[in-house]
Amino acid sequence: MDEQTIEQGLKALCLIDKDLEAAVKTQGYPSPRVNPHGFEAFLSIIVSQQLSTKVAAVIMGRLVALLKEVTPEKLLSIEDQNLRDVGLSWRKIEYAKGLALAVQSGNLDIDGLESLSDEDAISAITSLKGFDRWSAEIYLMFSLGRQDIFPADDLGVLIALGRLKGLTGKPTPKQAREMVGHWQPWRSVGSLFLWQYYHQDA
Repeated sequence: MDEQTIEQGLKALCLIDKDLEAAVKTQGYPSPRVNPHGFEAFLSIIVSQQLSTKVAAVIMGRLVALLKEVTPEKLLSIEDQNLRDVGLSWRKIEYAKGLALAVQSGNLDIDGLESLSDEDAISAITSLKGFDRWSAEIYLMFSLGRQDIFPADDLGVLIALGRLKGLTGKPTPKQAREMVGHWQPWRSVGSLFLWQYYHQDA
């Protein structure tokens, strides 16, 4: 999401959500976030799972240096132990090679995801081992720039939404989806703000 999209979306949301409007006035707009798309972006999602942003970036840097060319074919040519040596767990190696095989065989058409609806794209991504709905939603939001995604399974988003709405605890994913239903068609922008709100209030 670029700066213009964030500004346009939050202005629209502030007109219909007074809690959000008050928070935006004190915290301002979140920074734009645009991730690369394609095989490398999917690989980065695998690497990032259950790791801090800093640690994930270090491991991803090592992996890119090892591969030199980040393609399914190159990844499949690397011995598992070499991938382990740059910091990937055995489980993530399994996921990464499964991803590479899916792309190589045509079972996952990464470029074709852009022409699919949000739900169809999420279904295609989550058919891969190691990719849950959250992983798919992150790809759609930041690599494909989809504007109406709400990652309801994200802990930071749930905690921030609970604080924003003055709840004593965090809502369930189902409750959260209902609470932001009126944010359509700007739920991605609202989610990006919630991440900022979570980190600034943490």
